[in-house]
Amino acid sequence: LPGVVRSVKETLSSQFVENCKGVIQRLTLQEHKMVWNRTTHLWNDYEKIIHQRTNTTPFDLVPQEDGTGVTIRVMKPLDAAELSLETVYEKFHPSVQSFTDVIGHYISGERPKGIQETEQMLKVGTALTGVGELVLDNATIKLQPPKQGMPYYLSAMDFDSLLQKQESNVRFWKILTVIFGFATCAVLFFILQKQYRHHRERRHLKQMQDEFRQAQERLMREMNTEGGETLKNACVICLSNTKSCVFLECGHVCSCTECYRALPEPKRCPICRQAISRVVPLYNS
Repeated sequence: LPGVVRSVKETLSSQFVENCKGVIQRLTLQEHKMVWNRTTHLWNDYEKIIHQRTNTTPFDLVPQEDGTGVTIRVMKPLDAAELSLETVYEKFHPSVQSFTDVIGHYISGERPKGIQETEQMLKVGTALTGVGELVLDNATIKLQPPKQGMPYYLSAMDFDSLLQKQESNVRFWKILTVIFGFATCAVLFFILQKQYRHHRERRHLKQMQDEFRQAQERLMREMNTEGGETLKNACVICLSNTKSCVFLECGHVCSCTECYRALPEPKRCPICRQAISRVVPLYNS
């Protein structure tokens, strides 16, 4: 709904600019300072609104000179998601600091830069596009925020430009959603793959433990049937073959030839961990 701003009652006058009339006036005092970041060891800019006052007066949107239409009363303009206010005055007041203040600021980690004073206004005669809910109250048509929670706009752009901007925002959020969706799927796939790998390793380890336990049980059964001599001469590594070599210089007889060959380099005695310089075959008579 396009129209030109016209005040219903008395207009608001700018505090700093002569002959500047409007229906919405916003005065802002903003503090600017530098804050020391202990993590990055850098001074970062910090801004904080220390005071803000907004004055309003009732206003209408009237048809432009070359257009036709009806007068629309604008309700709750400060609730608009996009309210076009023009900055009519802006001044920065730098901080005056003494040498003692500078030292104190470096110790505290906060260094004031100054105060910025700003005045924004919605001027009389500004062309606006209003998007909201139209209601008929007696003989007055009012534009107000939609009750369904839909956005409420009072923008200086025309309707086509405002619509194009909202469509661009929607496309941006859709693309961002798709990117985050793919990223989430990739993370979930990585986690599931890692869990599956761990599960397979645990299953393989359990299988090896079961096979070793079964081999021990089988060996114990054989020892019980054949007597203790076989257990006495069994290789301490595989527990299946008989001892068939002597390790020198330690002299231990504890391994079969196959297990000796499987020992990692440098080869060491599995009993005393001493280095094996040579191996002598063992012959049982």
